[in-house]
Amino acid sequence: MRFNLVDRILEVEPGRRIRVVKNLTLGEEYLADHFPTFPVMPGVLMLQALIEAGAWLLRITEDFQHSVIVLREARNVKYGTFMEPGKSLLVTVELAEREQDLANFKGKGEVEENSAVSARFTLTRYNLRDTNPALQSVDKRIVNELRNMYEMLTR
Repeated sequence: MRFNLVDRILEVEPGRRIRVVKNLTLGEEYLADHFPTFPVMPGVLMLQALIEAGAWLLRITEDFQHSVIVLREARNVKYGTFMEPGKSLLVTVELAEREQDLANFKGKGEVEENSAVSARFTLTRYNLRDTNPALQSVDKRIVNELRNMYEMLTR
């Protein structure tokens, strides 16, 4: 199963910050298990929404230079209010520092102006061709798909 937790990119200041939204619907399959009588978005997925927003900010800032962006570390993760179906998580992520292959962020997610999640996190980025030059075409295909998804998220 693959999650895409960013439904819309609302605004971007490359190299600085991004605002995105995640709308939670009752149709999301993980809600059947979390929890059947009290469906709420799992905390780890709220954190994932912050991480995805940070990855989009990094891609946009660096003009999609890397095909792979992954979480290296999450710190000071705090949870507040629940996120129920029918609600929206408004995510704001700021780029704190960029160096070599690492980028540090601070992010927060709010539901109806109440804190739902906040964290500091580090992402790392690379291309598959860095370890295997034969994968250059795969990098290109991934980057093209990400560019297309970005266009869809900003419409």
